[in-house]
Amino acid sequence: MSVAVIGGGTMGRGIAYVFAAAGLPTTVVEPDEGRGSALIGELAARARTGAERGKLDAAVAARLPDLLDVVPDVGDLSTGLDLVVESVPELPELKAEVLTAAEARGPRLLASNTSSISIDSLATHLARPHAFLGMHFFNPVWSLPLVEVVRGRASDERAIIAAQDHATTIGKESIVVRDVPGFATSRLDNIAAFEAMRMVEEEVATAEDIDKAAVLAYGHPIGPLRLSDVVGLDVRLDIARHLSGVYGERYAAPAILERLVAQGHLGRKSGQGFYRWAD
Repeated sequence: MSVAVIGGGTMGRGIAYVFAAAGLPTTVVEPDEGRGSALIGELAARARTGAERGKLDAAVAARLPDLLDVVPDVGDLSTGLDLVVESVPELPELKAEVLTAAEARGPRLLASNTSSISIDSLATHLARPHAFLGMHFFNPVWSLPLVEVVRGRASDERAIIAAQDHATTIGKESIVVRDVPGFATSRLDNIAAFEAMRMVEEEVATAEDIDKAAVLAYGHPIGPLRLSDVVGLDVRLDIARHLSGVYGERYAAPAILERLVAQGHLGRKSGQGFYRWAD
């Protein structure tokens, strides 16, 4: 089986890692030369860390860099790949452009890693919408065991089964959800994150203590504010603007989120968000 991931950001790197760690040749499309040149080394280091912690077989970790390739453009992908996963920023016009280019390479299954944009709206740009759906991964991809498979109106049953099989291949569980704004997981995740942000604004408690409450009282592996920093506060803001347009004020972006993004404090990737992050 052959796989490509379009986008070498946080999510794209994670998705590429889990497919390569499953022994599958994986190509990443990343137009940024600096990011692209560093990608294989970063994932090789991640694999070594996984092996040291007993989470990845040492032989698999050693082989992982040989299974990865990086190209600068979608047009450089091989034709007829088994799966192409788009994982570019949550901008509908950008996703539509990338997906149209990816479909031209003739993959058997085309998926978007969107966390909030309608699969049906993206499918309108495609000639083969029956072979397109959502595969929503979670960050960090190598740790979280779920893939949310999003069924569009045109997605056929073969596409759904293939997506679930791909998830199983990389050791993930999957759920199948209908294409509604925010799907299932984003609606749950973001409503908690936005409420936690409003609690910081209202000085109910510190970000650290709000996250501690979520972890200790409810068994969450990570608190909603730390997770927001990991996801990227700019990503959270894009999602808030999209979901609030559908569901109204309950998903409106908190003022503190707007302010942090305007200041360039995007979370872990910028070194500052609700927390300070070291390299």
